[in-house]
Amino acid sequence: MTATPHAATPSALPPIETPEAQDDVRLLVAGQWQLMWWRFRKHKVAMAATAISLLIYLVAVFAEFLAPLPRDYYAADYTFAPPQGIKWFLENEFGNREFRPHMLGYTVEIEAVALRRVFTPDPEQVIELGFFVDGLEEYRLLGIFPTRKHLFGPKDPTQPFYLIGADKLGQDLYSRLIYGTRISMTIGLVGVTLSLVLGILLGGVSGLLGGTVDNIIQRVIEFIRSVPSIPLWMGLSAALPDDWDALKRYFAITVILSIVGWTGLARVVRGRFLSLREEDFVMSARLDGVSELGIILRYMLPSFLSHIIASVTLSIPGMIIAETSLSFLGLGLRPPVVSWGVLLRDAQNVRAIATAPWLLIAAIPVVVSVLALNYVGDGLRDAVDPYSR
Repeated sequence: MTATPHAATPSALPPIETPEAQDDVRLLVAGQWQLMWWRFRKHKVAMAATAISLLIYLVAVFAEFLAPLPRDYYAADYTFAPPQGIKWFLENEFGNREFRPHMLGYTVEIEAVALRRVFTPDPEQVIELGFFVDGLEEYRLLGIFPTRKHLFGPKDPTQPFYLIGADKLGQDLYSRLIYGTRISMTIGLVGVTLSLVLGILLGGVSGLLGGTVDNIIQRVIEFIRSVPSIPLWMGLSAALPDDWDALKRYFAITVILSIVGWTGLARVVRGRFLSLREEDFVMSARLDGVSELGIILRYMLPSFLSHIIASVTLSIPGMIIAETSLSFLGLGLRPPVVSWGVLLRDAQNVRAIATAPWLLIAAIPVVVSVLALNYVGDGLRDAVDPYSR
């Protein structure tokens, strides 16, 4: 009778360097941000939405380079000019078709009954297009480098170029949409930043101190949340002086949106702080003489910073819609400032839409940017959830 061995033979031991074992080790040693990134990149829709959002913000940064015409350039002879389709091939003098992007110019006639301009494509007017072409005016790329180059446009900048049509002043809607991206997208970032500061400070003080301070802050939050958003925005916007310039009005609208938008984040921060203020590390910080503001910023806030990032990302689309709504109603930004809401104001009139339906194109970037940022926020919210798969 043979003795039973006390140790397992090498062939009976489980393999150590298996892919499953390596994944387990990676999960054990990974930090919080690395785990968030791994979960976030599994969300394919959120990854695609992130790429779209970054592309939109790149358009905002390089607006002057991407827009073929200046922001305020207009041509009164081309009011409500229809979109010009791009044609990619053109016959040369030998009768051969070659790749030469171009558009056809307009023949303008006055309709006898309605007395309005009627635009028809003119095959005799060929407007050749190209990349890295010179524009009408010099500008500073990124506010530093003087140049006249534009990514795409007509080789002769004096020829008409209306890729998606013109507005009532003969301004290129395509160029103005690009310029509007900068205002509409940055007002969301600035507004959310102010809301973040107010929400963290007031919500943190409310949750950390409690008592009378908590009651006062919570009653203020309840009052602000009980007022309907649109009438509140309208009232605050109507109180702005009419003689303010565009820059003052921009920051005033940003502050108005922030006043309304900080309450939700403050509630979240307060709830977290109520559960954390009795933890040992908070008591230890108090015994070490750390101030209340220091406890909030150095110890309590980093413990759920990932949740704040997800909440902020979901707040940006709301800011964009709010600015668009105010500008559309005439209570927000006004010309000469160019934003998506300002451009949509031209689509308020039914007669204008019947004459130039392409004015509604300004709603497309609003929908795309809001959906993309919402999907990014959903992906971040799932990524910060430790129980998500």
